[in-house]
Amino acid sequence: MGEDAPHHLGHRERLRERFADGLGAGLHDYELLELFLFNAIPRRDVKPLAKQLIAEFGDLGGVAAAPVDQLEAIRGVSRKVALDLKLLLAISSRMAREGVIGKPVVSSWSALVNYCRTAMQHSRTEEFRVLFLDKKNKLIADEVLSKGTVDHTPVYPREVLKRALAHEASALILVHNHPSGDPTPSGADVTMTKALAEAAKPFDIVLHDHLVIGRETTASFRTLGLL
Repeated sequence: MGEDAPHHLGHRERLRERFADGLGAGLHDYELLELFLFNAIPRRDVKPLAKQLIAEFGDLGGVAAAPVDQLEAIRGVSRKVALDLKLLLAISSRMAREGVIGKPVVSSWSALVNYCRTAMQHSRTEEFRVLFLDKKNKLIADEVLSKGTVDHTPVYPREVLKRALAHEASALILVHNHPSGDPTPSGADVTMTKALAEAAKPFDIVLHDHLVIGRETTASFRTLGLL
């Protein structure tokens, strides 16, 4: 590297070497984000930007899950950079899903919860997802059936059952997130879940659980005795 090379180029090489030593184990969130931004922004120091993004959105997951317009509002984040960050979230979610699709939920429960958290914990609005299981309790499909506001998403049992019958599912797991961060089920959550469980019985479809994804923790209706 020549004497006139920008200082940040030397920093990039050192950071890459640190990553190579432990494959990221000893790096801070902002440093991992720096490494990711190196390719998107090749000609300037991205350390301040990485730190600003973490400060603004909380952590790596929050950065990747942030809406494109909010990312673009940060000085130095172009649309290309924003879409690259959304690609990071898509890849993370797809990899987490690969760990559970086609596998019995009993043996892959922690991986299933991890997948749901990866996909939903940073969403700014409520999303209602249904996991469809076959007779061996293997995950055969999952779908986001509705999206709502910061504290409500409409859920219609007939639509859930329609999709379950289309997938020839024998069991369901419901999942939704609470953008407030608190995974405690609401009264409306409990009422809807019980109504759906009853509506599914004539079709021999079992509702195994309803997970509520919070910012830090996940609540299970089954564990809480609500199913």
